[in-house]
Parts: sequence; C-alpha cells; structure tokens
Amino acid sequence: MEVKDKILEILQKSYEIEINGYTFYTMTAEKSEKPATKELFQKLAHDEIEHQNYLKGIAKNYKKEGIGAFNVNKKEHSMGDFASKIFTQRFVEQAKGATFEMGALSVGMTLETNAIAVFTEAQKNADSKEVKDFYAFLASWEKEHFDALKNFYDQLRNDFWGEGSFAPF
Repeated sequence: MEVKDKILEILQKSYEIEINGYTFYTMTAEKSEKPATKELFQKLAHDEIEHQNYLKGIAKNYKKEGIGAFNVNKKEHSMGDFASKIFTQRFVEQAKGATFEMGALSVGMTLETNAIAVFTEAQKNADSKEVKDFYAFLASWEKEHFDALKNFYDQLRNDFWGEGSFAPF
C-alpha cells in the first residue's frame, strides 16, 4: 500500500472513531437523568463533531496538497476548562448513586483509550514529521477526553463504594 493510501486510511479510521464517539456520547446524554453528567456527555458529543469536521478538512486538503495539509493550526483543547467548570460540588451531589453514568463513563474511557492507541500507532508508523506531529496531536485530543472522563469516573466510583459500605475499596 502506498504512503498516500495509508495516510488516507488512517484519516478515515480517525473519522470513524469520532463518529463512534459522537454516537455514544449523544445517546448517553439523552439517557442521562443527571443534569451535570448530561452536560458532560453533550460537550463530548460536540467535541466529536468538531473533530470530525477537522479531520474531514485535513483529508480533503491532503488529497490536493499532500503532506503540506498537515501543517495546519492545531486547535486548542477545551476539556480542561470545561471539566473544571462542571466538576464541582453540584456534580458530586447530582452524581451520587449514578450507576448508569458510572458505566457510561467507563465505556467512554474505553473508546478514548482505543482512539489514543490508534493515533499513537499511526504516529509510530508515519514517515514524515508533519504527519507524526499530527497524529500526536490527535492522540493528545483524545487523552484530554480520557482524563476528564477518568476524573469523573474516579469521583463517582469513590462515592459509590463509600455509600455502599464497601470502603476502603
């Protein structure tokens, strides 16, 4: 397989990863009964749409420009600021006993872990610095989502085990 085809294949796989994330986060937001967790999953779904549009633009430009398409302004991450706003005492209070949300956070972490693995592997196998840097950037995007999900999950898990008299687990 030619280098160009490999790159397009990874971009397509990346796009599919974002579609899967969007689908899961949208369904989870719709089913979540807790306003704070609903807001979290809506934000993640919104980010996945942004990622899809970004990847679509890169793929389109790559077909025209080649490697130069990867020399783009890499978007700033926004999950850190968002997470600090949502992960408040209100979130902790609303999320108590939220077993559905705890399960959804766990599945979300798995999706993000898989995405990180795909992008990290693509980075290792890329030939040019521009493409390697781009895949590293994509992996860092997904890592930010993973970190936010893990923070929420850990808090819910601690509360769940504590309230269930399973402490010190």
